[in-house]
Order: sequence, then C-alpha cells, then structure tokens
Amino acid sequence: MPGERPKQYRDLCGKTVLRHALEAFSAHPGISHVQAVIHPDDAADFAMATEGLRLPAPIHGGETRQESVRLGLEAVAGGKPAKVLIHDGARPLVSGTLISRVITALDTRDGAIPALPVNDTLKRVDSEQIGETVSRDNLVRAQTPQGFRYDAIVRAHNAALGQSLTDDAAVAEAFGLSVATVPGAEDNLKITREEDLERAARILGGGLVETRTGTGFDVHRFADGDVVHLGGIAIPHSQSLSGHSDADVALHALTDALLGAIADGDIGAHFPPSDPQWRGAASDIFLRHAAGLLRARGGRLVHADLTIICEAPKVGPHREAMRARIAGILESEPGRISVKATTTEGLGFTGRNEGIAAQACVTVELPRT
Repeated sequence: MPGERPKQYRDLCGKTVLRHALEAFSAHPGISHVQAVIHPDDAADFAMATEGLRLPAPIHGGETRQESVRLGLEAVAGGKPAKVLIHDGARPLVSGTLISRVITALDTRDGAIPALPVNDTLKRVDSEQIGETVSRDNLVRAQTPQGFRYDAIVRAHNAALGQSLTDDAAVAEAFGLSVATVPGAEDNLKITREEDLERAARILGGGLVETRTGTGFDVHRFADGDVVHLGGIAIPHSQSLSGHSDADVALHALTDALLGAIADGDIGAHFPPSDPQWRGAASDIFLRHAAGLLRARGGRLVHADLTIICEAPKVGPHREAMRARIAGILESEPGRISVKATTTEGLGFTGRNEGIAAQACVTVELPRT
C-alpha cells in the first residue's frame, strides 16, 4: 500500500487499523491475554496506536510471518495458555462472534480457522493468457484468527523450523494436526490495497450500525452499617445498603440497562444471588462484565443516564466522582455519563428512608446482524 506508515498504522475511522483489531480481542470475555508482535522499527507507531489500552509490551518479530508467530508463542508461554488465537493485525473488523466460533471449535479439534466459500470462477493465468479453469470444489478462502491448542501449535512450529509455510494452518497441517473450519465473515477483510481501507470505512460508518436503548431499575433496603456503596463510590453514612453483593443499587441498575440493550438477560442470570462467590462482591465486576459483552459484539456505549432516588445520603457532593468512576469502569468518558438524584418528597419507602432506588437508561451502537 502507498503511504509513509505501514498499513496497520493507517487511520480507519479515527483509530488505526491495528487498534481496531486489538480492541476486539481485548474486549472479548473469552480472551485472557493479548500479545502484539511488531517490527522493531514500529515501536513509536505502536505506542501511539495503543495509547490507553491495557496491553503488555509488544515483542519484536522475525524475518518472516512464521518466525514472528513462533516468537509470539514463546512470549506467552509463561501464562500456560490452553488455547491460542493468531490474528493478522491488518484485519481490523474481526467480530466477537467470529472469535467465539474459533474458541469453541478448539474444544474438540487441535485447530480451527474461519473460512469462506469461493464464489468466483477461478482461472490459472500465464502472461495474462488464460491457461485453464480451476475447479472450486473443496476450495475455501482462509481468514484469521486461526486458533489452536497451545502445546500442539508450539510443537508444530518448532518442527517447521527452516520450512516456508504460508499460514499457521499450514504449519499445523504439516505436523499432522486436525484443523477444522468455522464460518468466516465477509467483513473480516484484510487490508491489502487502498480500496480495502475504503471498504472497511464504509462498513464501519455506512449504515451497518443500529442504535439500541436499555433500561434498568434496582432497589436495596437500608441495614446496619456506616458506609453506602453508590455509583462505585464508598460514601460514609449512618446505615449501609443490604444485598448479596456490596448492594450498589446504581451500578446494578446500569448493569441491567446494558444487558437489556444487548438482549442478554439480567444481572441475576449472570451473577446469581444464590452463588456464594458473589457474596460481598464489588459491583463494578458486574458492570465491567456487561460492558465487555457489549464490546465483544462490536458495540460501543453512546450514553448512560442514571437517576438515584433517595432522601439520604446526598448525591450532589459525590456526583462528579461517580461520573468519573463509572466512566472508568465502562472505559468511556465522563462526558457520556449522566448522574442525577431526586427524592420522592417523603413518599414511599425511599421517602421514609427505608432504602435507595436507582433507574438507568443507556444508548448503545451495535453492528447490524
């Protein structure tokens, strides 16, 4: 591709091509570690492209793609991974759904790759002269991420030293591993030419996004204590809120609103109150989980509006701290977070100082399916 910067550091709708890919894997709930392998000359570009992302330091690759992958596999050995996915940094539009397909396939196979059917007629050409028509039978277009059982693909790469193979599936095949295919995605294109970058921009901003809203409501009663957890902030008070977790009614309402926007149940379905592991848990765990599910589907938070209903404690002095805390949990900006408070004028259980209620509304954008 033309241009002064390598294609993975070219701009695509306000982010680099590489950052789009890194964010997709970082947000996926099934991924525990993301390791970038880069050219030594690209350190400054990589630092700019990944500013604000929680990633380990990149490692330097080798002379070939095959060698770079092997070095990347060695770099993550300390984490003792069971499965590993290997992805092209120039494929920015990988979806959470596609990542999940590959991960799931590894439950029963040594390896799995996304693949698409070959729809066009294939011709073998010599000096622009058609030599023959090639049968499309049993042919597919291979994509990434290509997934493998970690120990198996490491052995395969070590066995392939000195060979020149086109992708990691070829390395696995040469070692005798069983590699399955899962349905790929047409939007999971590899940026190779200038028109690919233009197509990716059209996909991201060309009407293939839908806007959704979700609402949440929660209530917790007061109990003995001296701290109220509200909006991710610990506020000194004459009582505490009673609940299986830390009873942060504000974060619970926001969590349900996000889960509602992506039509994925409610907080109790994901974190059952009957499960002892959530006893006393900090509610930011629940909200981070819901936000991760949104990002795993390729979505983003547009706005969150929270209303806290109580007589006491006073929310006003803590409003900005709550906005900042919630924005941090959601990996968003405070400007997208609204925190309001109201009373019920002495009416109902909140008016009698028996507890606190909260309601939330969120707006999100999701890729159309």
